[in-house]
Amino acid sequence: MLKDEDRIFTNLYGFHDRSLAGARVRGHWDGTAGLIARGRDAIVDEIKKSGLRGRGGAGFPTGLKWSFMPKEGDGRPAYLVVNADESEPGTCKDREIMRHDPHTLVEGCLVAGFAMGAHTAYIYIRGEYIREREALQIAIDEAYEAGLLGRNAAGSGWDFDLYLHHGAGAYICGEETALLESLEGKKGMPRMKPPFPAGAGLYGCPTTVNNVESIAVVPTILRRGAEWFAGFGRPNNTGTKVFAISGHVNRPCVVEEAMSIPLRELLDRHCGGVRGGWANLKAVIPGGSSVPLLPAHLCDDAIMDFDWLREQKSGLGTAAVIVMDRSTDVIRAIWRLSKFYKHESCGQCTPCREGTGWMMRVMDRLVRGEAEVEEIDMLLDVSRQVEGHTICALGDAAAWPIQGLIRHFRGEIEERIRAARRGTLTAVAAE
Repeated sequence: MLKDEDRIFTNLYGFHDRSLAGARVRGHWDGTAGLIARGRDAIVDEIKKSGLRGRGGAGFPTGLKWSFMPKEGDGRPAYLVVNADESEPGTCKDREIMRHDPHTLVEGCLVAGFAMGAHTAYIYIRGEYIREREALQIAIDEAYEAGLLGRNAAGSGWDFDLYLHHGAGAYICGEETALLESLEGKKGMPRMKPPFPAGAGLYGCPTTVNNVESIAVVPTILRRGAEWFAGFGRPNNTGTKVFAISGHVNRPCVVEEAMSIPLRELLDRHCGGVRGGWANLKAVIPGGSSVPLLPAHLCDDAIMDFDWLREQKSGLGTAAVIVMDRSTDVIRAIWRLSKFYKHESCGQCTPCREGTGWMMRVMDRLVRGEAEVEEIDMLLDVSRQVEGHTICALGDAAAWPIQGLIRHFRGEIEERIRAARRGTLTAVAAE
């Protein structure tokens, strides 16, 4: 269990003062100029040593990503872009950071921006986050008034400006290159890569796009040391992590815990356990709607980190844990996700544009038991034709929940088809 003194986000629940004064009392903005005085290379090396991996879903090593930024300028400015477009169903971790502990992100932007040679940063925030945007803007204004942003930011000798940009609520803008397109005023559609953002990103300039949590933890890592952060979790899965737990638990919550915490401990300790007891568990989506679910028998020994979940053909993703008990119609639940991805596809890639609609329509019939048993394998085959054949990962996100359903609950799908033929399908499933 993570001790209170090791928590980075000390106001995650909003119990304390979120203003600059309150943040300083809790240790933020303490010696920021000294952190920057270490130099770009030292900061990047420390983040690499910490083992910090991106908290937005992909889990790419953060320090390595920063090191892709050009060391020597060629006349173009460099940019840091913070991805606060938290639109993955089930995910609400960054929301709590921005509305209750916004100065962790603002300070992180300054330190990370310096580390990659950027004098300007943009935070792209989800369209539905109204109060969060207001809280974050107040924090940015406070930082400017206190001399922590702008010319000679925090007395560091580094000029740094931070802008907050409000999106319009499109899920696709959570993909980093679609986010950049939207930030430039264009339609949010993913770009082909290469070139990668570090070579040609925002306005064609070197850019790094990072998740809110990835940036917000940086100053604390530098203050307390890479070894401290790396001391939590398993090798290659280090640090603290913010989990958002929803669904059929007694107390849904957002909590910061150590990486690699067992799933059962996470649910029992912080959520009061599964509704109706652990034996009532049916499945868990461990990392937001885009990752395949885990059936109950795999949850007994589940470890919440990148590598263990990948070995089970799932993923940590955004660490949005969606718990489903035995009352859940799991086929309908995955159908609802397939409907979401069909709606949010930007339509640029044919496999995604056509495949998401096709998969949703087959899932619609599976929910009612109207399909043929042979169509289960056909659906699996089509999902694999979508997976890995699109510009961005939305095609994968649409395919993986369906693949997980078929992998673990094929028997339930087949039984529903048989029940429909017998005329014994329950009213809930037939709705």
